[in-house]
Amino acid sequence: MSDKYNLDPTIHAEQQLQLRKTEQFLMPAQLPSSLANAGTYNIYPTAKIGSGKIFSGFESLADYISQSNAVIIDGYVGVFWDRIKDSLQSYFQEKGLNVNWIHTSDYFKHEHEIDQLISPFLGEHRSVWGTKTNLALADIFTENLFSQSVDKSFDLNIIIGSGAALSNWDAPIIYIDLPKNELQFRMRAGSIHNLGATAPDEPFQMYKRFYFVDWVILNNHKKDILHKISVFADAQWLDTINWMHQADLLAGLKHVSTSVFRVRPWFEPGAWGGQWMKEHISNLNTDVVNLAWSFELIVPENGIVFQSDDNLLEVSFDMLMFSNHENVLGRHAETFGFEFPIRFDFLDTFKGGNLSIQCHPRLKYIQENFGETITQDETYYILDCDEKASVYLGFQENIEPDTYRTALEKSQNTGQVLEIEDFVQVHSAKKHDLFLIPNGTVHSAGAGNLVLEISATPYIFTFKMYDWVRLDLDGKPRPINIEHAFNNLDFNRKGELVKDELISKPVVIEETSEYSLIHLPTHKEHFYDVHRLEFDDTIQINQDNTYHVLMLVEGTNVTVVTDDGTEQSFAYAETFVIPAATGGYRLINHGTQRAKVIKAFLK
Repeated sequence: MSDKYNLDPTIHAEQQLQLRKTEQFLMPAQLPSSLANAGTYNIYPTAKIGSGKIFSGFESLADYISQSNAVIIDGYVGVFWDRIKDSLQSYFQEKGLNVNWIHTSDYFKHEHEIDQLISPFLGEHRSVWGTKTNLALADIFTENLFSQSVDKSFDLNIIIGSGAALSNWDAPIIYIDLPKNELQFRMRAGSIHNLGATAPDEPFQMYKRFYFVDWVILNNHKKDILHKISVFADAQWLDTINWMHQADLLAGLKHVSTSVFRVRPWFEPGAWGGQWMKEHISNLNTDVVNLAWSFELIVPENGIVFQSDDNLLEVSFDMLMFSNHENVLGRHAETFGFEFPIRFDFLDTFKGGNLSIQCHPRLKYIQENFGETITQDETYYILDCDEKASVYLGFQENIEPDTYRTALEKSQNTGQVLEIEDFVQVHSAKKHDLFLIPNGTVHSAGAGNLVLEISATPYIFTFKMYDWVRLDLDGKPRPINIEHAFNNLDFNRKGELVKDELISKPVVIEETSEYSLIHLPTHKEHFYDVHRLEFDDTIQINQDNTYHVLMLVEGTNVTVVTDDGTEQSFAYAETFVIPAATGGYRLINHGTQRAKVIKAFLK
């Protein structure tokens, strides 16, 4: 963490480590020229919204607040509310303002009562999963929050904390958000806790409660008050804050929803992680043992970064969907509502290990047990690999479920290595192969791959059956979920059927001397499909009122020119989205070789 742009200048590295546990850098509040995109993979992609739209610092925010007698400061879980209050208060004191601070945290129901309310949604204590809650944010507060009033004897009244807008004051609302990656880094450091809790819990318990309870009720609350918010602020930094007015935020989101964009990716190490991303992506902290995942486009945990002058401000992806989901999804908006149903992410096993042997839940199972609306149907697109790379997929023809389960349980109980290929097929992997993994299919990415997962959006429902008798990076065994797996495995996906139905067979749809349009058929259970566009110079694409998710998988750079004239360039391995409302676009190849672009879209 030595690079000067990675640490807030007034915050010591030791204090950063106490408040956020990660080796990855904090996004800078101002984008330095050294991080400007130079035609290679950019870890801080931005949507530019014009000059003078984003303000930086607590002093400017305090000046805005001091123009009113009453202000609501609402926001997300994980925000350091005391730091925000203290930073603002120092400016109010300089101005001689007498401030009445009201903290929403004083009006949570008793912790035991909240625990009882949320218990039905958290599953068994040691379980990895719960069920998405149907509670509302107001349910975890006492009635006293709703009766707080403005005291005119003070110069300024501020109600601050998650749920502040529930006070229904006739006052400007400032909403303070926090990116999901930074929330989890704070969670791992034990510097934050769940809504209504008084202390941190084990990280995996906190994440479960965040995912199934806190994020659900706070996202719904954010949607409800979106058009009442006067100011939106980004609180991922420790000694400063960036903010913008609602009109500029909504205009920025509207433009993004009719143009082309990238979300900000983030990166994580793991037990099986590899070295490809460390070796090929600039400006990452490479002082880590490996990198396993890139959250390229896992939108429940990604944000969109707006840029004005050099100031950056990140908003959660759901803000785009809450304000413009019809522009984004087009003819599929009625089906998926505010849910963005396709994800892209990297699994890096290059010079690494095998993923666990696993499967994902069937649709009815994920709906009834976990409260999701769609299930975790996946594909593996091989972006890069070594000569020994492989993918585990489907069962051997002679699979006996009872024998397989007995072997798994014995390995789990004794720590004995399992000859997994006695049960599961292994296939050699080559660049640009597409392996199909509909729900219920046994699978794993073997070592030596950089896998682009092109999948449905759900991403945490992985039922591990065998994890190669290894420990996680924290020295603990990872959870094994044999019972869940056997409730979902499809044992008919075995033998020759695997090669016939689960390894995509490319079909040329159109071809000239200058381009080819290749269909990589997905499984009948996938609700999305995949094309590969291969072209020398340019190619025109019509969207048919649906959105496209794309990545340059061979070549150096391409430029997207949308029908309204917007131009944006993307480098190799960058994920970008073209919303349905864009209508159509042209791709221009800037490389010396034929470009290959993967396009995923809804059927």
